[in-house]
Amino acid sequence: MTLTQLKYTLAVAEEGNFTQAAEKCFVTQPTLSMQVQKLEEELGIQLFNRKSKPITLTQVGDKIITQAKIILEEAKRMSDIVSMENGIIEGHFRLGIIPTVMPTLLPMFLNTFIKRYPKVVLKIEELNTASIVEELSLGKLDAGIAATPLDHPQLIEKPLYYEPFVGYIPSTHPLSKIKTLEVEDLETMDILVLEDGHCFREHVLKLCQTSQGSKSFDLKSGSFETLIHLANEGMGMTLLPYLQTRSLSEKNKENLRHFKSPEPAREISMIHSKNLLKIPIIDALSETIEGVLRGAIQFENIKVITPK
Repeated sequence: MTLTQLKYTLAVAEEGNFTQAAEKCFVTQPTLSMQVQKLEEELGIQLFNRKSKPITLTQVGDKIITQAKIILEEAKRMSDIVSMENGIIEGHFRLGIIPTVMPTLLPMFLNTFIKRYPKVVLKIEELNTASIVEELSLGKLDAGIAATPLDHPQLIEKPLYYEPFVGYIPSTHPLSKIKTLEVEDLETMDILVLEDGHCFREHVLKLCQTSQGSKSFDLKSGSFETLIHLANEGMGMTLLPYLQTRSLSEKNKENLRHFKSPEPAREISMIHSKNLLKIPIIDALSETIEGVLRGAIQFENIKVITPK
């Protein structure tokens, strides 16, 4: 049994077709088929139902594939251990970023990181917090960037920055005349919030709970851009994460109102498994992000809001 045989077998299971699996593995179809057949002969079982289209796994084949994934993943980690021991910053790295952070943060650090570490091949996905935690647990991600604390027993959280909340209040709104916001100002206001599934929504709800108001939230959206448009149409005010405000038009920036000190903020962290693999890349990413944000966010007196 070889790692190559397991790799080819996994490709067939994923593609459901020997020809497509061979193309994925950059080998000829006869070569791939021969290696899969050798594995079956060695194990004394049939892994695939070859008469079905697409090709499907047998009952025992499904169990073998589950184990093959573990073996291949562990084999990759051997290389990670060597790289970590030698302090080498290279290799493939899978990073998940939550939707309320990715559009603003990624353009700030990606180009700098690629230039500094050209041997790192990044695969970046936009995922919600629950998906990031799940994929980290399954070994499908190497790290994630999300709002914390999560207090997950198998994950390490390293805070990268603290991002203040900023009020977006158009000129037609009752609060438009004030220069700075207080949390208590929110208790009688209609506030537009993101739809369920976004952690920033939970932060806003938690923030408004601290005002002890009996607030109801009627309007929801999946993007900050939509919330801003709705606010401009006179349908209420909204709260934005600070980095989101940097790209607003000069006209829309006139509608921004900061909170009085201490400013409510969310904690954004790099999170990863406690197995401590790929730490050189994780540290390099963290240092790059912290470096580019050092001049972008300069708030000294903040109060971190947690949804829990």
